[in-house]
Amino acid sequence: MKKILYLTFYFEPDLCAGSFRNSPLVYELARQSEGRAVIDVMTTLPNRYSTFSIDAPAFEARGNCHIHRVAIPKHQSGMKDQILSFRRYFSEVHRLTSGKKYDLVVASSSRLFTAYLGYKIAKRLRIPLYLDIRDIFKDTMKDVLKNKLVKAGTLPVLGMIERKVFGYATHINLISGGFKDYFSPYTNARFSSYPNGIDDVFLDLLPSVPADRSFRLITYAGNFGEGQGLHKIVPQTAKALGPDYRFLLIGDGGSKQKLMDALDQQAVDNVEIRTPVKREELLRIYQDSDFLFMHLNDCDAFKKVLPSKVFELGAYDKPLIAGVGGFAHQFVKEQVNNSILFMPCDVDAMVTQLKSYHYQNEIRRDFIEKYKRETINKEMATSILVYLG
Repeated sequence: MKKILYLTFYFEPDLCAGSFRNSPLVYELARQSEGRAVIDVMTTLPNRYSTFSIDAPAFEARGNCHIHRVAIPKHQSGMKDQILSFRRYFSEVHRLTSGKKYDLVVASSSRLFTAYLGYKIAKRLRIPLYLDIRDIFKDTMKDVLKNKLVKAGTLPVLGMIERKVFGYATHINLISGGFKDYFSPYTNARFSSYPNGIDDVFLDLLPSVPADRSFRLITYAGNFGEGQGLHKIVPQTAKALGPDYRFLLIGDGGSKQKLMDALDQQAVDNVEIRTPVKREELLRIYQDSDFLFMHLNDCDAFKKVLPSKVFELGAYDKPLIAGVGGFAHQFVKEQVNNSILFMPCDVDAMVTQLKSYHYQNEIRRDFIEKYKRETINKEMATSILVYLG
């Protein structure tokens, strides 16, 4: 029986894009490899948001899929907290895999270091490494790190790690087509572009029913981080729009206090903040909303990404409000009908378009059919098993 090691920092029942991507992919991989391989999943206990807690077993066996969840320190999603959390994950995965033999390592990584962990194990065992790259960490750090000395010391180290990891990889999947140019120097690996997709729970949504209220409800759900830049768009837009519109923001993250401070400065009363909720409840909230909102900060790194939110929100018949640049901007423009699209942090553009928008609901049938997560997972799992030998 062959053995696959699957590394992902986030897995169900955690609430985040990494969990929503990797959980169904692992189960599809297990289905396709049943009778042929056993999959060891090394992940963490739910930790994405400090304000959301849900129980999960440290070990869980589902047929030929064995899930190991590492307990990591409680954190507030700050840089130091994330480093300490990953260090615990890194050391525990090494302990759990010590002395074990594997035939293939799969690593899904947004912050490079899960990919680096996969590289270390795969190289030690001299086996293939399949990477699923969800973000370009070095690019992100160029924008996030403000201290010039820290940046000068950090970026070369990240570059060295990238060259080792990507240079060794057998296969690299790029979750966004915007990453392709960045990875052009790595000619030894085979590349694919399996993006995020639309989960089954979003495939049978009921048509929208007009809400009986005096305002339009704009809903955002997700991380309140520097990458989302909500503090640069929501308070100012809410102030300009006034009582005819209300924002509902659901989530948590490292920049929550910046958001709260900006709301206080604008003295707005049409923005409500809630802590993270289970996905079932979020579906009900989305269904009751008028607009669904996503936003990325104005950073060069985010011009290459394609957020998973595009697929989740695009499955509804609600108009999508998207403040994104680069590849994501072009993707929404070409693929997602009935969208209010503007560049990141452009308050005036968002306000102007909302005020002139003629409200309508539209089912995006072609988009839904093209980007079903189930179809993407089947194809991606097949591409992984090519390297099992």
